[in-house]
Amino acid sequence: MNRLMQEKWPWIEGSNDMRTGLLDVLSDADLAFNPGGQNKTLGALFREMGEIEHSYAQSFKTFKQDWDYRHDAAIESSVAKLKAWFAEMDTAMKDTLDAFSDDDLKRTIVRPSGFDTPIEMQVDIYLQALLMFFGKVTIFLRAMNKPLPPSLQEWVW
Repeated sequence: MNRLMQEKWPWIEGSNDMRTGLLDVLSDADLAFNPGGQNKTLGALFREMGEIEHSYAQSFKTFKQDWDYRHDAAIESSVAKLKAWFAEMDTAMKDTLDAFSDDDLKRTIVRPSGFDTPIEMQVDIYLQALLMFFGKVTIFLRAMNKPLPPSLQEWVW
């Protein structure tokens, strides 16, 4: 097991568990909630996070980040489909990261901005994206008058 899997994978796995926990307390009808204005629906927010995860997972395979992937928007309306999609991506990301040696972790991911990063930093940036996602979801849940799951209260809010 490489250093990244020992030190950082537990953070990713815990974050994935929080995301699954959020989906566990939501219904398909909840995913249609829009707080108003030009905001997305809650389901669209989850789809967007899935597209972000896809981009990062692929960057670990190809050593190049690409933001062009878009999933079928129909997934936004199904908790079960979102959970299955995230579970598939989580497994793929874990398998990819686990296959690296400690020396491999020094390899660089080419990012469109020109700010290329070592794999370990790319993982840190992905973790930050997850935290931003949780902050956004918290706003949706509060607007819906839904209680925050305990894990979200303890780790994010």
